[in-house]
Amino acid sequence: MKKTVLLCSAMVMMLAACGNEETTDNATDNNGGGETQTLTAWAWNINIPVLEEAAERFAEENPGFELDIVEQGTPDVYQQITTGLQAGGQGLPDIMLIEDDRVQGYLNSFPEAFLDLSEYGFDDEHGEKFPEFKTELLTLNDSIYGVPFDAGPAGVFYRVDLFEEAGIDADQIETWDDFIEAGHTLREELDVALTGIDINNDDGVYRIMLNQQGTFYFNEEGEINLNSQESIQAMEVVKRLHEEGLNENLVGWDAWLGGLANGNVATAPSGAWLTGSLTEQAPNLEGDWDVMPLPAFEEGGNRAANLGGSNYMISANSENPDLAYEFMAFFSTSEEVQLAAMEGGLFPSLNTIYEEGVFSEPVAYFNDQPIWDMFAGMMDDIPYANYTGNYAVARDEAETAQAEAVGGRSVEEALERAANQLDNRIN
Repeated sequence: MKKTVLLCSAMVMMLAACGNEETTDNATDNNGGGETQTLTAWAWNINIPVLEEAAERFAEENPGFELDIVEQGTPDVYQQITTGLQAGGQGLPDIMLIEDDRVQGYLNSFPEAFLDLSEYGFDDEHGEKFPEFKTELLTLNDSIYGVPFDAGPAGVFYRVDLFEEAGIDADQIETWDDFIEAGHTLREELDVALTGIDINNDDGVYRIMLNQQGTFYFNEEGEINLNSQESIQAMEVVKRLHEEGLNENLVGWDAWLGGLANGNVATAPSGAWLTGSLTEQAPNLEGDWDVMPLPAFEEGGNRAANLGGSNYMISANSENPDLAYEFMAFFSTSEEVQLAAMEGGLFPSLNTIYEEGVFSEPVAYFNDQPIWDMFAGMMDDIPYANYTGNYAVARDEAETAQAEAVGGRSVEEALERAANQLDNRIN
């Protein structure tokens, strides 16, 4: 049993509040005799079919269970969540989809607003089924406040046909220096750009390089880390890509995907979620794409990082917290549900399914390579990223620093200014 509710943003708060006030209906279910128990969830786009699949499977063992899914755009979801949290949890649904970079901001600012899943034994029973960087993200004061969902293990997507035409062996690219050298070959042989980084608006490649070095905008203690040696080293790579004529400054998502599809750009360091976008945007390029591990900063260095991912959290105001917990524990640990998520382009963080056959099967679009096995193999090597509650302003300053560094200012000066400005803004 499932009911999917598609509503405009203006109606969300009213309906969600009603869902919380009447979590358990007195209606008799079709199996004869039991009460219908309804939970409300907020999510968006490709996450909706996965929730529907999970609700159907859960209802098979829990007759009378229904899940009302309120679907709206990502910015609208966060606006409604923030409003509800500021109102003491009023109007929030039972279940909320929250991306990795938002979790700590909400959890640190509203620690009483989310259900403590450690009280239900989630971490003791299921904690080892997920990589540490995901469970640590959801932990506050030794308690876990959400269930991990998808992750964004990162690699370098690259055009096999262009590499072969230019005489580049992807297996020989082990470091970022090797990557840049390959870029020069591409430019000289084919006049093709290596990367398509949107210099003024997207620091995703820089974030990947921070994460693979075991740091982020902030260090593990929450101190500003923009002017650290790791940060300087990462930004230097971005600056070199631009100064050496290897980056095509593609502004916006559509332009970036277009550049990858039309062959103007040969690679994309990105998260596993890019697989779905590439296959949709350029189905005619089946077999011409592949994925290699991230280059390291030195031979033998870490080549694992994460970009993107999300989790589900339960409102402490839920009228039926036990049912909400049971459903989310089922959702996050059901191998069938997580495999369904993978079919929709969401890479699962549940490690118990990495031995399933789909992970070792060749993927036709990606040069008949078992790319999912590669992504799964790096999950335990991905360092934790301390987003803190100031992720948004830190990203703003990092992107400004990236534009300044590429525009002529030294990397050290640009990042020092960014660190000082960030300190002023958050303190």
